Amino acid sequence: MINILTAGSLSLIFAMVGTPWLIKFLTRRQYGQFIRDDGPAAHHVKRGTPTMGGLVIIGSAVLAYTVSHLIRWQAPSLSGVLLIGLAVGMGFLGFLDDWAKISKERSLGLTPRGKLIGQFLVGGLFAFLALNFPDERGLTPASPAISFLRDIPWLTLPLLLAVPFIIFLISAWSNAVNLTDGLDGLAAGSATLVFAAYTVVNIWQFNQWCARASTAGPRCYEVRDPHDLAVIAIAFAGASFGFLWWNAKPAKIFMGDTGSMAIGAALAGLSMMTRTELLLVILGLLFVIEVGSVALQVSYFKATKGKRIFKMSPIHHHFELLGWDEVTVVIRFWIIGGLCVALGIGIFYAEWVVGQ
Repeated sequence: MINILTAGSLSLIFAMVGTPWLIKFLTRRQYGQFIRDDGPAAHHVKRGTPTMGGLVIIGSAVLAYTVSHLIRWQAPSLSGVLLIGLAVGMGFLGFLDDWAKISKERSLGLTPRGKLIGQFLVGGLFAFLALNFPDERGLTPASPAISFLRDIPWLTLPLLLAVPFIIFLISAWSNAVNLTDGLDGLAAGSATLVFAAYTVVNIWQFNQWCARASTAGPRCYEVRDPHDLAVIAIAFAGASFGFLWWNAKPAKIFMGDTGSMAIGAALAGLSMMTRTELLLVILGLLFVIEVGSVALQVSYFKATKGKRIFKMSPIHHHFELLGWDEVTVVIRFWIIGGLCVALGIGIFYAEWVVGQ
């Protein structure tokens, strides 16, 4: 528990202290965000705001995770190293996308094909490593089975399908968080809530862990390294929360694709390693709604040859164009995100209680 508290506290401090330094660094070099010409008119004043703030989120989380282990002189787990590597890898891909936008001075970065190839390479490497290296109990960091609150035995996928499924999850959640990152503080605040939920999930799984003979019972959790995953979850929660201090309206810095893609990948990795892939759909339902609104808009536009369901997608822009103030949209979406997290945690705990 000391590791968890230490990582959360340090990541919060690192993010709050490191973000203003990064703002000054990026501002001096004029590394600012370019705004879509077809976006809400109110957003044009944000042009030039420093971007790539995700660097401080990733850096704070990784540094806090490392320091918390050094203080206790404990080696990191394989699950922890793989999850950190996944977040850093996807964050680097997002950094390349942000850098392309800055260097080309336009709101579009990497080509869709280039980004897809990058996601395939990072996700594929993670999938290969996570499905290998079993521990003494035969558990690998991730599982080939699709999971809800635990692995679903009859939904165990062969390796040739498990790897593409993992790549899909990583890409889907990375893109979902990326699409949500359109208003000041929306993605950072929403991600903080889901990371906090996964901290609770991992602590509970560790307390009811099948590997602990003292507490193992008929409803124990067959997972790998839950305590170390809790350290990473709270490190990202603290880093996102600390970043939010500077990212809330009016944002002094944007996380950019660097942050949103790393956060989405970290959430996907946590869901796979905790065997709660479908539970993340509930915990992160706000992100699902955002990406779903884009899919609906595009599909309907093509099917009707030009008609739209929303005034603009993702859906947070629809409410802006209806006249809602940006802060109002963000706070109400946070409330929706909080209710989804509460529902997901309630379902997770209820399953254990009912099974006793």
